[in-house]
Amino acid sequence: MKKYLIYTVIILILGFGFYKKIYIPKHTFKTVQASVNNMSVKVNGIGNVGAKDIYKVASIYGGKVLSFEINEGDFIKKGTLIAKIDSIDLSDKIDELDANVKKLQNDIKALELDKQSSIISYKYQEDIYTKNQQLFKKGAISELDFKKYKTNMNISKLKVSSLSAKIKSIYSQITQIKASLNGLKQKLIRYTIFAPVDGYITKKHISNFAIINQNQTLVEIINPKDVWVETHIDTRISGDVKLGDIATIELRSSSKQYKGKVTNIKPINNSVTNEREINISFDNLPIPFYLEEQAIVDIQIKELKNILKVPLSALAIYKEKNGVWILKDGTVNFKELKILAYDNKGVATKDITTKDILVIPDLNKKTLFDGIKIYHD
Repeated sequence: MKKYLIYTVIILILGFGFYKKIYIPKHTFKTVQASVNNMSVKVNGIGNVGAKDIYKVASIYGGKVLSFEINEGDFIKKGTLIAKIDSIDLSDKIDELDANVKKLQNDIKALELDKQSSIISYKYQEDIYTKNQQLFKKGAISELDFKKYKTNMNISKLKVSSLSAKIKSIYSQITQIKASLNGLKQKLIRYTIFAPVDGYITKKHISNFAIINQNQTLVEIINPKDVWVETHIDTRISGDVKLGDIATIELRSSSKQYKGKVTNIKPINNSVTNEREINISFDNLPIPFYLEEQAIVDIQIKELKNILKVPLSALAIYKEKNGVWILKDGTVNFKELKILAYDNKGVATKDITTKDILVIPDLNKKTLFDGIKIYHD
């Protein structure tokens, strides 16, 4: 009899311990209540770091690369030398044409002197002709002598005209040569490649002393001002997004949040994914930055005032519906919620009140279901 009594006592003690140490803790949940607050309504999306413009710097002409010392990751200023391409004998041709221009300019100087001398001679012959014309009219000289003076004057005049024509022709030659010379100089300039903008070298396509083809890309440059996050957001929630909206950006490589704003909304939706591309620029771009790095973006689209807010910890899914567990008289029942908006701390709704006691689900405790009795702290 005593043996059975001892067993009974042991069982009662174990049962009480189970009830106190396991059953009660399993059925004891933390609770919370909704509050009235302001809420920033946000739209979020996942995207990748990209750029508005990627400058692909190429060489118009092919040839051997004589100088190419920049590296990926270098920051360069606009006008920085990127590469020099071998122009073969282009410089020699330019020097030759320069020499021709100088020679022709010297020829013009000589002809101008000759012309001035011829003009003086012409005026002298013109004076003789004029004087002898008066003598011829008076019969003081013969017609043959008079014609000789007239011929001498005309020859002098023709010489002046001839020299003027030669000088004009040489000027025309110089103009043509200078046009060709300017073209060659412009061509020579294009054999030297300079940075079109300030930016970072993100990709090199060739190496020093490589042989390249016409229009071959040498490097890719990105201006930091052009860097943004290319995110794709479901069209059902992207309609309220507008240019200038404030945003936060979190890069995969860092837990730090960066401020930004919406700077571009693509006018065409993706017909397959029903998403819209929205581009978010950085207020302060992190350096270094990495193209194609994944990023999470939150875009603030409006501010709700005095809205009922439910903490995220109280949200639950029951029978594929979103809602909360409401505790009343020790019994829990599920209440489906229509979520009006959300942020990183809670959701906005009109389906409950601040007086409702909300049970916080806990995977380490008893699974909640309608009508279950629980304890709460």
